Amino acid sequence: MNPEASQAPQGSAVKVRCCIVGGGPAGMMLGYLLGRAGIDVVVLEKHADFFRDFRGDTVHPSTLQVMDELGLIDGFLKLPHQRLQTMDGLFGGTPVRIADLSRLRTKYPFIAFMPQWDFLNFLREAGRRFASLKVLMSAEAVDLIRRGETIAGVRAKTPDGIVDIEADLTIACDGRHSTVRERAGLVVEEVGAPMDVLWFRVGRKADETENLFARIESGKMMVNFDRGDYWQCAYVIAKGQYDAVKARGLQALRDDVVRMAPILKSGIADVTSFDDVKLLTVAINRLKRWTRPGLLCIGDAAHAMSPVGGVGVNLAVQDAVATANLLADKLQHGCPSEDELDAVRRRRAFPVKMTQAIQVVVQNNIISSALQGGDRPLKVPLIVRLITALPWLQGIPARLLALGVRPEHVQSKEAPAP
Repeated sequence: MNPEASQAPQGSAVKVRCCIVGGGPAGMMLGYLLGRAGIDVVVLEKHADFFRDFRGDTVHPSTLQVMDELGLIDGFLKLPHQRLQTMDGLFGGTPVRIADLSRLRTKYPFIAFMPQWDFLNFLREAGRRFASLKVLMSAEAVDLIRRGETIAGVRAKTPDGIVDIEADLTIACDGRHSTVRERAGLVVEEVGAPMDVLWFRVGRKADETENLFARIESGKMMVNFDRGDYWQCAYVIAKGQYDAVKARGLQALRDDVVRMAPILKSGIADVTSFDDVKLLTVAINRLKRWTRPGLLCIGDAAHAMSPVGGVGVNLAVQDAVATANLLADKLQHGCPSEDELDAVRRRRAFPVKMTQAIQVVVQNNIISSALQGGDRPLKVPLIVRLITALPWLQGIPARLLALGVRPEHVQSKEAPAP
């Protein structure tokens, strides 16, 4: 890419204090917080709506606490959702329990399963009361605007043509395949993951109930969630084995699913072809440097998480809260210095690295060994046996899962009503 290509504005131009690229959990939460603080902010979402079937939809107690601190929790919990307190599974046919959130001393001791599009729509609707916040749908950032070494905004493709969003600060929240990050030349450090996930829905009858969360057998692993009128299924495969799964055929996959989870037998016919099965390529990575002058990356744009624990949405929200806490006041007066922007990385790098380290331990010591298969019976790891046998231990993984490492709390101020 020619760095000079974005120097001269083309088409129409908009000037804002802050431009957030990406309307996922990090972008929408940060947009809400900055709009609440009276910052002139625009959020760009490249799609026309938030409807993405493959987006994470586990809302953990850390995020529920943030919603409570913002005064949004009552309306939020009126949205359709399911609640999970205990994480039970079958490991080689042996029942295990790895976490019990009811043991936590927190106001919301459960995980809420809610479609992410409902979460994002809720934040968008709640943010309409802030005149300083604008959310532009069907607006895709395609390049950066530069003034020398400083990022001065983004060039966006919209239904009305190219628009230059000139901004004192640009914040990349556009996910693990971030265009902004790539255009800025920020280097990604790959940690690695031994698995990918096949994501699909299976119909559920009203009288079908089951508390099992995960099933691990020799060579196979599956997680399924009760989503009310359907089961959301995540069938875990070894990295790069999707073509081999397809080669075996759809019926072989459906047979494996039903054998592992007999409760899915009546609804598995909903999976009519591989078009109904989404391949989620799992990655764990992080940026060494989250900033350029005038630019900050957060959420998946700064650190892609494994689906282990379903923590991605909640890490993104925590990043947004920390960013608003550290930068909202400074943004009142213009763009913070790069050192001030880097305070976000310094605040969030430890929780990110610790969470990824835990995910790697689980991947390498449980998931990877299970997916290797073999003739020997699959044995429950000692640590899992101990947690299952000693209920008081179940609060430890519950806390890591529910609240994470060093949870954030809303400290940014709400601007007085005009």
